Amino acid sequence: MESFRFPDDLVALQAAWLRTYDALARTRAGAGTAMRRRRLVVFSGRLYGHPYWTESGRSSAGRVELCRQARVRGWTTAA
Repeated sequence: MESFRFPDDLVALQAAWLRTYDALARTRAGAGTAMRRRRLVVFSGRLYGHPYWTESGRSSAGRVELCRQARVRGWTTAA
């Protein structure tokens, strides 16, 4: 099993993506969803283009572990 060490800024960015996605899921259609969808697109681009992935390579396991670490650190509960 691989061990992943992610930089704090990458984990914080993933947590922001998760918070935005959760907020979008709880918002009824037409009630501010466009802004949240745009934020998801911006966060997705930043996640995809983060230097960590060029140094370490991309893997599905790494992406899953990044989400897990963002949740475990509790950053997804902050507003």
